[in-house]
Amino acid sequence: MKEEHHYTPSYYVWQKFISNKTAVGSLIFILSAAVVGIFAYLIMPDYSPNANESMLEIRKQYPFFQATIVKIALNKEPKTTSFWKRLLNGEEPSYKSYAVSDVQIMNDSVFIRLYVASIESIRSRVMSRNLPETTTAPATLYKPVFDHALPLVDAVRAIYPLPSTKLGGVYPGNFYIVGDTVVYLDIKENIKKESLTQLRKEFTQKNISTRIFYLGTDRQGRDMLSRVILGTRISLMIGFASVIISLALGIVLGSMAGYFGGVIDHVIMWLMTVVWSIPSIMLVIAIRMALGSKGLWVVFVAVGLTTWVEIARIVRGEIMSIKQKLYVEAARAFGYSHMRIIYHHILPNIFGSIVVLASSNFATAIILEAGMSFLGIGVQIPTPSWGNMIYEAYATINSLHAEHLIMIPCTGMGLLVLAFNFLGNGLRDAYDPKTLVSKNK
Repeated sequence: MKEEHHYTPSYYVWQKFISNKTAVGSLIFILSAAVVGIFAYLIMPDYSPNANESMLEIRKQYPFFQATIVKIALNKEPKTTSFWKRLLNGEEPSYKSYAVSDVQIMNDSVFIRLYVASIESIRSRVMSRNLPETTTAPATLYKPVFDHALPLVDAVRAIYPLPSTKLGGVYPGNFYIVGDTVVYLDIKENIKKESLTQLRKEFTQKNISTRIFYLGTDRQGRDMLSRVILGTRISLMIGFASVIISLALGIVLGSMAGYFGGVIDHVIMWLMTVVWSIPSIMLVIAIRMALGSKGLWVVFVAVGLTTWVEIARIVRGEIMSIKQKLYVEAARAFGYSHMRIIYHHILPNIFGSIVVLASSNFATAIILEAGMSFLGIGVQIPTPSWGNMIYEAYATINSLHAEHLIMIPCTGMGLLVLAFNFLGNGLRDAYDPKTLVSKNK
């Protein structure tokens, strides 16, 4: 005689869910995106705050563009950033990066020729030299002439930037060279000595590198891959926070309306009808104006306050049908409080519907945030959001090398929203009572 196994309904829900390959793949994709978003600053090529390192000389480059990058030390004291601060906000770079077509070290100086990215950049450089736009620029304008020349020690070390008498009044520069030795003031105004040979070696090994921009660069020469990764974090943060807010409001108000009925139900239904009748964008604008802030937290609140109505409607309808069940009547007979009956006896039985709605609202929140940022009322520049990335790309849609600028963020947003929709469909099928048929083994 075969032994019978009795499993909980959750077991059959899970078995039904994992049999849906599309839903499982979507869940893996979403979890992978969440991991990438959490550790964004640790895996991004550009780990500066908001991935905002700009190199105008290579703006609007296509994916897999490769360039030689030269780092020039900034004359400021480097900040020590802890692991957690870098994980959350990135790290301020202690150097300025340039994409170059040529770099040479001559004696005690560094000479840099910037990369000429396109005809547009050549034209801008021609116009910056006060030549007519129709003038054919001489080859010396952008080929043999170096754009930057600076002392080698200033390129490698952070030099004290203010006037000082410690070196006998050699400011500006705060350094002098004797033979192969450079004497300079460091950023803390301490006298330091370094050989030119060592500086040349260090500059060649640490300050010159070849970098591949796997998703190209935007119109300000920023790394698109870094901004897309950080945009994933922003979108998931907004989706998660807004879903929490919408669930809290929707469950509380929907439970009160469905369970108590009467005047409470009429008032809450009136409120839901009013909110439902206002276009989401108009409601978001009103909430932003009322809160009087442009911070990221306002986007969380605004999106959450516009997506709770559907949850409240579903919860209300489910509770109105469940509150007449015998086990609810039995709980009342035992003298349990209304709060306990709702949250311990009714809500667990509509958990499936709430989970499905939450996944759907996650996708809605991502799209709504993108629309807000596109209109300039969402995430504020320079913080990368898929919405403001699409807006910046739209502003350059008729210029050269701009196709990928709009395709990449649209593709990322579309894949994430599609994954949430597939996940919601899979959860809906898994929680369908008709499919939860136990099998005797």
